[in-house]
Amino acid sequence: MSKSIATLRKKVISQGRMSLYLDFYPPLWDEKSNCYTRREFLKIYVYIKPADQYQKMANIENMHTAELIRARRQNEINKMEVYSAFEKEQLKIQAVGRESFLHYYKRLGEKKEGNNFSIWNSAIAHFEVFLKGKDLLFQDVTVTLIEDFREYLLKAYSLRNTKKRLSRNTALSYYNKIKTTLKRAYREDKLKTDINSKISSIKEMESQRNFMTLEETKRLFATPCTNLLVRKISMFSVLTGMRYVDIAKLTWSEIQYIDNDGYYIIFRQKKTEGAESMPISEEAFQLLGKRKGEKELVFKGLRKCDIDKTVPVWVALSGIRKHITFHCFRHTYATLQITAGTDIFTVSKMLGHRNVKTTQVYAKVIDQKKRDAANRISLE
Repeated sequence: MSKSIATLRKKVISQGRMSLYLDFYPPLWDEKSNCYTRREFLKIYVYIKPADQYQKMANIENMHTAELIRARRQNEINKMEVYSAFEKEQLKIQAVGRESFLHYYKRLGEKKEGNNFSIWNSAIAHFEVFLKGKDLLFQDVTVTLIEDFREYLLKAYSLRNTKKRLSRNTALSYYNKIKTTLKRAYREDKLKTDINSKISSIKEMESQRNFMTLEETKRLFATPCTNLLVRKISMFSVLTGMRYVDIAKLTWSEIQYIDNDGYYIIFRQKKTEGAESMPISEEAFQLLGKRKGEKELVFKGLRKCDIDKTVPVWVALSGIRKHITFHCFRHTYATLQITAGTDIFTVSKMLGHRNVKTTQVYAKVIDQKKRDAANRISLE
């Protein structure tokens, strides 16, 4: 593209005036709007037909001021033409550095959905508290700053319940959101240093994963449930290990049959966004009912509030004395698979875990059960 020429032009507006603006040809790249532009309005005006000496003098002064601005812009354009590639790159880096990292972080959060959206919002809210209401530019993002935020999270209290400290795993979840943002900013050249690779992590604390034994599971499903749809999807979760969010959005187009192989669910996990191809048993398929339109929900009419109300009462009526939530059916699936002899890698794939370490906690639960059983026999 050839060198741009800045020309002073006039545009008729209201009240017998003309607005002065610069016309660039070819267009100039505008870093603020992130696109090419032909015009820069100067917010300077002249009268079309000056009514008195005052307006005539105002026209002369305003035209002079506008011409000075035009000359300055032209000099800037000319100087850009003689900048070396290195100088241009440095100018670009400086311009990016003056952009708001905080606004960038918020924009990423706005793209999330469902529960993930809420978690990102909470993470961002804590980051704003850490910044004490100030903005943060890309040029001010450092390893030390992010490490300080890590320490803040490990000692922070919940913003909803100011008497309760964040659990380590909640702090880890919030910290991972800023790490994700740092990684993306580095990939997009908004950060010239891979800060994410230089900062310390927060070690995950193994959480208690409540589950039911096979005997308890059979007892639960033998107990009458006041909501048949809740019973159906609970059984489906135990038989497949699927999360509620994935069951709730399941459509008939994702239920497929492969000759000489059986039924599969082809879907994308809501939490990890990973594409999954998961075989399901004939028993699980029978729970789906009569096939309908490809875009229709399999479990139509499902509401999370119905599950939250029904499951605790249903579990209590079955005589199970454990704190069982709907998500515990996924834990039950994993522990029953491992107990039945399914290897940890297969279970990991069936659950859609990205890392087998996430699945190993279930193996530890089973090992503890074996240890408890071994200790029950004593000859002393």
